[in-house]
Amino acid sequence: MGDELIPSDITAKLGCEPTREMIKGEPFCWSKNSKPRIARSGMWRLEAAEREPGDLDSQVSELLAQLTSDLDIWAALSRQYSMDIFCGVFMETSMEGIGLTADTMLALGQRGLEIDFDIYGPDDDENV
Repeated sequence: MGDELIPSDITAKLGCEPTREMIKGEPFCWSKNSKPRIARSGMWRLEAAEREPGDLDSQVSELLAQLTSDLDIWAALSRQYSMDIFCGVFMETSMEGIGLTADTMLALGQRGLEIDFDIYGPDDDENV
């Protein structure tokens, strides 16, 4: 993300089309049924396929496999833009775990990518 981000420039550098993109000041819709809004910042986003049961490591690996492995490009992008991998984790029980292999964590670190989690526990009604 970044105010000066032009999605086509990021696509050219990363070698992959985004799932979603925004240009600051331009209208966008989150879904087909939502009303257009004006983007407050530029964004280039790539989404992994959903998995049940979840497999965070393979989803992160799936994303990285689609993108350039040129660490100079990643370094330049990380100096110019805010970059992360966002994960929504939906737990079915109160004692579940998620993990990333050392290779995946190394690949994220080499690219200057943080990983952010929103973790949702099971509904309390289901555990009564």
